[in-house]
Amino acid sequence: MPPRSASSKPLTAKEQAAWRAFVRALAVAPRVLDADLIADSRLNMADYHVLVVLSESPDYSMRMSELAVHAVLTPSGLTRVVERLTRRHLVERSRAETDGRGQVARLTDEGRQILANAYPPHLRSVRTRVMRHLRGLDLAAFTKAMEAIAEETA
Repeated sequence: MPPRSASSKPLTAKEQAAWRAFVRALAVAPRVLDADLIADSRLNMADYHVLVVLSESPDYSMRMSELAVHAVLTPSGLTRVVERLTRRHLVERSRAETDGRGQVARLTDEGRQILANAYPPHLRSVRTRVMRHLRGLDLAAFTKAMEAIAEETA
C-alpha cells in the first residue's frame, strides 16, 4: 500500500507524462494485439491466453477455478471463454475425476494445433507492436514494475 503522504502530492511533469503514456498504452496495446490475433488466428487475447495456460499445464488440463486465476479472468469470464473454445473443439470440459464436483478444462489436439499456428504471427505482433519500443530499457526492472503493479491492483 502506498504511503498516504505520497498520495496527495501532485505528480511531477515527468511522472504525469509517464502516467499518461501508461494509460494510453493500456488502452491501445490490448486492442491492437487483439485485432492482430483475430485477423491471424480467429482467437482473441483471452482465448489465446487460456490456450497458452492449458498448454503449459500437466496433461494440458486444469481445474476451472485454478485456470481462472492463472488466466486472470473472473470465473464467469472464464466460463464464457471456455464455452467459446469448446464450440470450436479447442478445449474439452469435464467433471474433475478427483472429487466429481469441480470442472476441468483440457486442451484438445486441435487446440494445440491452433495454438501452434497462432504463435508465430502473434510473436511477430508482440515484437513489432511492443518489444521494439522497449529496446534499451532494463527489461528486468520493467518486468518487476509491471508485476508489482499487477499484484497491488489484483
